[in-house]
Amino acid sequence: MVKHTGRPGYLQIADDLRAQIRGGALAPGSPLPSTAQLAEEYDSSLSVVKMAVGILRNEGLVIGQQGKGVFVRDTSDIPAAGDLAGEVAELRTAVQDLSARLAKMEEQLATSTARRPSRGSR
Repeated sequence: MVKHTGRPGYLQIADDLRAQIRGGALAPGSPLPSTAQLAEEYDSSLSVVKMAVGILRNEGLVIGQQGKGVFVRDTSDIPAAGDLAGEVAELRTAVQDLSARLAKMEEQLATSTARRPSRGSR
């Protein structure tokens, strides 16, 4: 049931479903209850439930199959939050390195172009 805490209902539902997925109550490959069932369970509207499920889709925790329902995704291949922070740090370092290399190449190109006489001045 959605509580009147000031936190939007769709976030409360998403939090609860996320906890069930991570806790194993909703195993990989298992279907989520229907939107109508979830709306009844959480005493909420269909649109609020759809927003909650949409959040879980965006997070990659569930996947929808047209005409079949929404299923819990196998999250063993999704990096944990700590791993994700490490990956972001690695990507930043790689981008900085590439930026420095690109700047050096552009400088070399500008220098070599400036030294060459133009074709019309031969």
